[in-house]
Amino acid sequence: MCRERQFCSRVSLPGVSPAPILQASRLQLTGTHERTNSQEQVFWEDGIISGYRHPKSSALDCLLSSFQMTNETVNIWTHFLPTWYFIWRFLLLSYTLDFWGHSYNWPLLVYLMLICLYPFTSSFAHTFSSMSAHARHICYFLDYGALSLYSLGSAFTYSAYIMPDRWINSALHRYFVPIAAFNTFICTGLSCYSRFLEVDRPQLSKVLRTVAFVHPFVFDNIPLFFRLIFCFGEDCNWNEAIPLHFYHLTLAFLTGFLFASHLPERLAPGRFDYFGHSHQLFHVCAVLGTHFQLEAVLCDRATREAWLAVHSEGDSLACTLGVVATALVGNLILICFFTATLMWSPRANSILHNHNPGDAKLKEC
Repeated sequence: MCRERQFCSRVSLPGVSPAPILQASRLQLTGTHERTNSQEQVFWEDGIISGYRHPKSSALDCLLSSFQMTNETVNIWTHFLPTWYFIWRFLLLSYTLDFWGHSYNWPLLVYLMLICLYPFTSSFAHTFSSMSAHARHICYFLDYGALSLYSLGSAFTYSAYIMPDRWINSALHRYFVPIAAFNTFICTGLSCYSRFLEVDRPQLSKVLRTVAFVHPFVFDNIPLFFRLIFCFGEDCNWNEAIPLHFYHLTLAFLTGFLFASHLPERLAPGRFDYFGHSHQLFHVCAVLGTHFQLEAVLCDRATREAWLAVHSEGDSLACTLGVVATALVGNLILICFFTATLMWSPRANSILHNHNPGDAKLKEC
């Protein structure tokens, strides 16, 4: 079958319509492929042998591939569908809460916008990452930037609603969100830089990317860790949100484990190419974790509102917008810098044109 398609794509016969030839050519681009020695390593995933899309797909091919069975299909949908779930939750809350006139809700507004952004950006990246090596890296630069901003959204709500009573108006409380905004630059910078090491130093690349995402997570959760582990007394706010926080943290740790370990596909390469590999599983865990995080934030926001309204000094609208705008612009500048480096720096050649020795051709499954 593979030989017939290659023959049809190269030979035109008198009196024969070109449609079958064009269709065969389209199949070579949109079908799934096995990983081979001649394929650029940038497209390889540990333990994933088959189900790869053609590395020179068009934008239309990429969109169509989301409705075909490839090793990216589940990755796409496990973040695209939750995007609409979070948008639905956002719309429902906008009918019951005053997001513009009540400053107490501004941190929640920022958080809700960013939990809609990060899964959509991830879905976009997985959809269009097979257009070229350049496109793959740029798509994931954007993905990392959105994840960094999500960590800032978490910091807004943790500062406003999760902070232990005894820490309210402390130095940590006052500078918590600005530090979290700075952390987004570290996260985006490290994670984007790690892509330039993927081929030559893959282990260091993985360590840097893991550290990039663990760092803002740990910082954001300092107030929560204190409430759960070290805080004893009436001011520790042991309310209905605590079990939800535990669910979120459990799923967050599981997400990190799956991301770093590449299990189960490393134990049985090829067995989990289409269903059940670690990237799909950590997508599901991340989204479920965000769901429980949202529920916990809403619970703490509601139960602590009366006390916080009296004791906490809320940020002004200008301050809130200023931090968000600074983080957004700064992350876009970082993404543009790494994109420019990718496009024009000779140092990027190793991650754009790297092939393993061998002359095997990309095989269609």
